[in-house]
Amino acid sequence: MIVDVLREAAKYTALHSEFGKGFDFLMAPECASLPDGRYEIDGDRVFALVSHKHGLSRADATLEAHHRYIDIHYVISGCDSIGWRPIGECSQVTSDYDPGTDVVLFRDEPACWTIVQPGWFAVFFPEDAHAPLISQDIVHKVVLKVQIAV
Repeated sequence: MIVDVLREAAKYTALHSEFGKGFDFLMAPECASLPDGRYEIDGDRVFALVSHKHGLSRADATLEAHHRYIDIHYVISGCDSIGWRPIGECSQVTSDYDPGTDVVLFRDEPACWTIVQPGWFAVFFPEDAHAPLISQDIVHKVVLKVQIAV
């Protein structure tokens, strides 16, 4: 897991050949005014999911993990508290991996919580189980999905 401010995103582009395209999308002035929905950046290899969602309580947190995509959660407004636990420490599977949605769900408790404020992003790799959207706010965010093997 990585947490940083968007203006520092260039430090992370060497981690994946497609990160630069995703960060360029987030830095575009029109990104903050896009309606909710899916936006293709590079087909299924890199795409963005824009949403305004009311946050959940920690009691309702569900850890999720992905096999085919890296998630980059970027908060535009509101405040997102995201739970994290190494997938190797997750033992309570509530929903087996679904290749159609690229998600596996766990009942385990997050090992720690990270606050992601407006202008910040968090990167979750396949080994990072995460429970997003824990907030008392309506969170306006973009989740970039970056395919592992491109």
